[in-house]
Parts: sequence; structure tokens; C-alpha cells
Amino acid sequence: MANPYRREVVRLYKTLLYLGREYPQGSSYFRERLKAVFTKNKDVTDPEKIKKLVAKGNFVIKELEAMYFLRKYRTLKKRYYDPEK
Repeated sequence: MANPYRREVVRLYKTLLYLGREYPQGSSYFRERLKAVFTKNKDVTDPEKIKKLVAKGNFVIKELEAMYFLRKYRTLKKRYYDPEK
């Protein structure tokens, strides 16, 4: 029997991999860490545990998006506002 959460987990992995391209410490660092986390949890079969892990992954996605948005905002602010005022 196939795992009903497989599609969600694969989507989560792909989304995190895509977001990791702009990670401040480098995409290879992010990719290694991401792979380690997913490999560590590959044997989890309990549906409740999988739901919790997917929810945690979605939280990480939101945090990464917020971090990237903040970085872009700070860059634009530096560019258009005088820092001496």
C-alpha cells in the first residue's frame, strides 16, 4: 500500500529545495542539511508523525519566505533612503 502522504512530502521537499537556492550560507549547504533531515525521517510510518513533520516543514517554508522578503526590503531601503537621517 502506498503512503497517502507521499505526494505531500515530495512537494514539500521540492519546495524547500527551490527556496534553498537563495539561502545566505549557500545552496549546497542548504541542500545537504535538507537531505540529511529527510533521510533521518525516511522510516517514519505513523500518519500523525508524518502530519507533524509536514506541518513543521510548511512552517520552515514560511520562515524562509519571510527571511527573503525581509532581505529584499532591507536592500531596497538602503538603496532609496539616506542612512544618515
